[in-house]
Amino acid sequence: MKLTYNSNYPAIEDLRDKAKKKIPKFAFEYLDGGCNEDVNLDKNTREIRDVELIPQYLSKHYRSDMSTELFGHVYDAPFGIAPVGLQGLLWPKAPEILAKAAHEHNVPFILSTVTTMDIERASELTEGKAWFQLYHPAEDRMRDDVIHRAAAAECPVLVLLADVPTFGFRPRDIRNGLAMPPRMTFNNMVQIMSRPEWALRTLFHGQPEFKTLKPYMPKGLDMKQLGHYMNQTFSGRLNEEKIAPIRDMWKGKIVLKGVASEEDAEKAIKLGLDGIIVSNHGGRQLDAGQSAINPLKTIAESYKDKIKVMMDSGVRSGPDIARTLASGADFAFLGRTFMYSVAALGAQGGDHAIALLKTQLQQVMEQICCEEVSDFSSFLANSKKPN
Repeated sequence: MKLTYNSNYPAIEDLRDKAKKKIPKFAFEYLDGGCNEDVNLDKNTREIRDVELIPQYLSKHYRSDMSTELFGHVYDAPFGIAPVGLQGLLWPKAPEILAKAAHEHNVPFILSTVTTMDIERASELTEGKAWFQLYHPAEDRMRDDVIHRAAAAECPVLVLLADVPTFGFRPRDIRNGLAMPPRMTFNNMVQIMSRPEWALRTLFHGQPEFKTLKPYMPKGLDMKQLGHYMNQTFSGRLNEEKIAPIRDMWKGKIVLKGVASEEDAEKAIKLGLDGIIVSNHGGRQLDAGQSAINPLKTIAESYKDKIKVMMDSGVRSGPDIARTLASGADFAFLGRTFMYSVAALGAQGGDHAIALLKTQLQQVMEQICCEEVSDFSSFLANSKKPN
């Protein structure tokens, strides 16, 4: 399809700036912030950008093809939309906008358990191609029912979230009342009044809800009760005993998201999983951890021939995708970039972000003389050492 994007926003930072002006401060800070002192948040993108590529200007070059096979499907580009919680808080109908755009552009869309669109709607919008990320429920009965719903919706890939054994300590969200339990403050109300378009659209579409979880939630929960419910419902720490029955139950592909060590990559292989996403949850969980790109390099080198290795966290632009692929990833996922775009441009945000990223990535491939996505590692220079 023809790639067209809004030329007023040719950079991801343009989208971020526009999003900051269009949505309430508490919503923007929920999207934009990390945990604790934001050390890992800042390190993620910075260390990706320490990766350098070597162009080959005098080599013969016939074409640059972004298409990438992953789990039996050929996607038009080697990147997809990462799962993000509470997307409808950031912009009304955000997950619907992104799911539609992903389907039209033939890139994967991952639905989070805790976002504001349910599994069935995601499947409808993507014709059964949406991936589903599972926050592991504490009760087996709920786990089984959610998995059966994802199977009935023909989700081809089940993503198991591993890196939220506890909710991250996020000072902005605590100040803004978006921690557990959530609360609405006077400052939040003032911020809403200062963003009339967001307020009116939210009023029209209704208060954001955890749509996938709605059948399991008691009716009429107040904010404090909702926080208690979420804490009681999910058992975030995965282990081999919890994953094994899911592997037996799920007939499609299974990916483990949140891998940050060779030990966990080995366990995923032993459990018969099909892929891993090297990730630190966008710098929102462990501020004292590594950036995502650092373990990716060693994990890909050791295990890429045994399991599909993907990455998210810190990937913002087309050149970032290229750096990630050159460092060993088979595929990259982006979260904040897509949410900045939807918050900035509304219904056009999904198409804009995907077209922009494809255009940027195509330019990098042609610049360095890379013909296939699998060739990126051939153009990798020695990475700079982290500071």
